[in-house]
Amino acid sequence: MNIERDTVVTFHYTLLNAENEQLETSRDGEPSVYLHGANNIMPGLEKSMLGKTEGDVFTASLDAADAYGERDPQRQQRIPVKHLVYKGRLRPGMVVQVSTEQGQRPATVIKVGKFSADLDTNHPLAGQNLVFDIEVLDVREASSEEVAHRHVHGTGGHQH
Repeated sequence: MNIERDTVVTFHYTLLNAENEQLETSRDGEPSVYLHGANNIMPGLEKSMLGKTEGDVFTASLDAADAYGERDPQRQQRIPVKHLVYKGRLRPGMVVQVSTEQGQRPATVIKVGKFSADLDTNHPLAGQNLVFDIEVLDVREASSEEVAHRHVHGTGGHQH
């Protein structure tokens, strides 16, 4: 079965940056599972998966815009330290969680003051071209419930 809209895809990946440095991998743990066509993974990666089938091994090179997006300078702001979740001493370069009305969101510390910190809320990989080494492990038809809910259920997916 080929990967197309409303198929469930199970895959392993290794993520590399433009300098060919490994950033993360699923190969030492559980594979990733997603519902194709439901915008559950980054657009460029989903597009590169289209038409592939179980057993396919390939590389997907994504421009920043098709991965985590371009860096947005407007996404830098000063936040009171009391709204941050972190361990240890707060310092530049540290990734912290910001408590918002929509839950906790990651941000990178740019500068630390006495009562506040300047944060960058862009994804840490925003603005970077990325390379995914992919191995498709399984492709199956999504259940009607998965299609209705727009995500995978069961092992490797969402549990209700």
